[in-house]
Amino acid sequence: MEPYKETVDAVVSEYNASLDDGLTEKKVEEKIKNNGKNKFDEASKESLAKKFFHSLTDFTTIILLVAAVISLYTAIATDHGDYFESFLIIAIVVINSVLAIVQEGNAEKALSALQDMNKQTATVIRNGKQEEIDAEDLVPGDTLLLESGSMITADARIAEASQLRVEESALTGESEPVMKDPEYQGEEDDSLGDRLNMLYKGSTVVNGRGKAIVTATGMKTEMGKIAGLLNSDETQKTPLQKRLNQLGKRISLIALAAAAFVFFIGQMQGEPMLDMFITAISLAVAAVPETLTVIVTLTLAFGVQKMAQKNAIIRRLPAVETLGSANVICSDKTGTLTQNKMRVRRVWTHGDSVVDTEEGMTDEAMEVLSIAALCTDVIVENDDNELEIKGNPTEAAIVRAVEENYHTKAELEEKYPRVGEIPFDSDRKMMTTVHKRGKKFISITKGAFDVLYPKFHYGDVDQAAIVNDRFGKKALRVIAVGYAIHEEEPKEITSEALEKNLRLMGLIGMIDPPRPESKAAIARAKKAGIKTVMITGDHVVTAGAIAKELGIMKSRKEAISGAQLQKMTDEELDDRVKDLSVYARVTPEDKIRIVKSWQRSGAVVAMTGDGVNDAPALKASDVGCAMGITGTDVAKGAADMVLTDDNFATIVDAVARGRSVYQGIRKAINFLLSCNISEIFIVVIAMLLGWGAPFTAVQLLFVNVVADGLPGFALGREPAEAGIMDEKPIPRDEGIFARGLWKKIGLNAAVFTVVTLIGFYIGAFVEHISYFTPPSLEVGQTVAFLVLAYSSILHVFNVRSSKSIFKVDLATNKSLAQMAWLALGITTAIALIPQTQELFYLVPISMNHWIIAILLSLVPIIVTELIKFHKAPEVDPENI
Repeated sequence: MEPYKETVDAVVSEYNASLDDGLTEKKVEEKIKNNGKNKFDEASKESLAKKFFHSLTDFTTIILLVAAVISLYTAIATDHGDYFESFLIIAIVVINSVLAIVQEGNAEKALSALQDMNKQTATVIRNGKQEEIDAEDLVPGDTLLLESGSMITADARIAEASQLRVEESALTGESEPVMKDPEYQGEEDDSLGDRLNMLYKGSTVVNGRGKAIVTATGMKTEMGKIAGLLNSDETQKTPLQKRLNQLGKRISLIALAAAAFVFFIGQMQGEPMLDMFITAISLAVAAVPETLTVIVTLTLAFGVQKMAQKNAIIRRLPAVETLGSANVICSDKTGTLTQNKMRVRRVWTHGDSVVDTEEGMTDEAMEVLSIAALCTDVIVENDDNELEIKGNPTEAAIVRAVEENYHTKAELEEKYPRVGEIPFDSDRKMMTTVHKRGKKFISITKGAFDVLYPKFHYGDVDQAAIVNDRFGKKALRVIAVGYAIHEEEPKEITSEALEKNLRLMGLIGMIDPPRPESKAAIARAKKAGIKTVMITGDHVVTAGAIAKELGIMKSRKEAISGAQLQKMTDEELDDRVKDLSVYARVTPEDKIRIVKSWQRSGAVVAMTGDGVNDAPALKASDVGCAMGITGTDVAKGAADMVLTDDNFATIVDAVARGRSVYQGIRKAINFLLSCNISEIFIVVIAMLLGWGAPFTAVQLLFVNVVADGLPGFALGREPAEAGIMDEKPIPRDEGIFARGLWKKIGLNAAVFTVVTLIGFYIGAFVEHISYFTPPSLEVGQTVAFLVLAYSSILHVFNVRSSKSIFKVDLATNKSLAQMAWLALGITTAIALIPQTQELFYLVPISMNHWIIAILLSLVPIIVTELIKFHKAPEVDPENI
């Protein structure tokens, strides 16, 4: 059966459906058993073996493998037959690959968890009741209920429609929404875009309402057929990760060049070729930052995890980096800055008759509210004597006032049944419904007063204008209600036919109080150099009153209306954008203009949104933030981040975490590269001075993986430093090494180089340090190994903060202290245990050598502390 060629009755019969009652639970269970869940088949996942071999293609891994091969060759070519070094290099490669696979598995689990949190839903009729279910539970025959913003999650035949427009570009490529018609009779050669009586998975309702019968789910949908042809799932890398991969390659290439240089110098000095091979291997291994990308990935993953705990779900990893640079937040007012719990506070009917609903209700006020309640689409549920109203908050406030003071919406609808409607949309800012009223008909229009003003031809319109302004100054959202009486049922349910010559009935003033935490969050953002811009559909006076209360604006000059904005050219907007803080009565197109104007000024813009029409602005912004509670599936799909609590304060918290992640990555780079770069200098300088190789390859591998790796992994969990939101945003074009990071790394590397070379020289050449341990190359290597390993481990406490290590609480990152102690213990153990000494080419050294190694390893901390003390700013006692 081809549903688009059949009548509604034929489709209902074919799928054993019911438009009024829907399916029963028993039928649903049978259909799930026969058809399966409404989801796509998962692409075949890469096997563990394939993942493992894929991980070996990394550039730095190839260098290590080549080093292992050369090391193995030298072991075979010599008589000592010591294969430990080559086997250890291979073991390190395997461990790194396994860690990468485990991390990828954890990332897949985390992604799966996030997908579960953002599962799509569908509104259906089952067992005679309206229900919201997981889209995966849809089955053929289900009765779908549709409204503006609904994401179509299965293929369906339309049964009823009122001004139903659907955007199908995901399937057809046509960007213009299509007006649907349930009476359309399909032809054999109709393409998907021509089937006006059908809905397809992946499309979106942008206007109107409707009812449809599900005809296909999962892989049997048109989108599912396309999905069956595709099988790609690339892991997304952030721009920073890509830059760090490039950095790792460059450092490795520099190391290879230095290794070749040292090999050439050694040959010129007459050193044995195999010895030079071994030294070259050591140098190549020294500079490879084996753990850098892993630590950066862990830092990003930890940041995402922390954001999720704070109600911010990151959908695209680069957003974590971008958040740290955000310096403008364009926020919706309703539900984000305010509580999204509208309550009717004032009702005006005529003259000076204004009713304060907290003091009581008059018959005239109830009549205005009752008429307005008919022109709403909210759903009222009254289970266990608890009133729950689902739908638009403004409409919910009107209906709640009626339900609590007079009669139910159901009673009104039974008395005045709806026969037609023109749904609300964000461009018209009004809604109209037509009802049977005895033998006549009444059309009811509600919407913003300034939009409806020219349509009112009867009533006290001038007085209403004065009251509207008065309500607005009290931060009330004002809804105007008008009507027209028709002797017979209107033949055309259009704006042109019905939304004219209206009689003004009254004004309804509602308030959505600010969230208690919004004002503090805005002040926090301001202190952090972030400007908050309010964008709302409210009246400019109403928006301005809330903005002043929250501290977003100080002067009325900072607020403009959408009408004023539309008269401005892009150049004029660019000139004023930094002086404007409130935009009222704006369209979706206006939002995009605002975002792009800020971006042209060099700003990094975060934008909030919840509706279908917000999706373009969310995509245009640097960080799109969709609402998790009120947001449509389309808005969530376009966003980089989903706020599960719809709260402005969550955005500010996410910005702080973004800065913390950036700060943590810089610390990790400082920590790791200080050691890696020093290793190159130590080996090259020692060879140029003719001292011999200060390390073996296996010793350098140990330092890079254990002494650097273990504390480095824990460094990714470092909490943000105090005052991180007192700083200005990170410039969007700032390099990761900006603000003197290269200088810090260079200074640290220089100190490491000097103290390690001193330790090596003392152990290799200085007499009379110990009567029992004469100087030798092996003693020098052992002392150098201890100095470099201990210095590296202790250096992690240097990079934790710009403050003295004595002012930073170890308890704020217990895992860091634990990993540092573990690395120190392992390093000490292998230098003391005879069996491990042999494996790592270490020798027993005297107590004096141990003392020298420990004292030298403390020098980097002392130098860093002196620099911090010299640069420490003076503290104002009043700010303590």
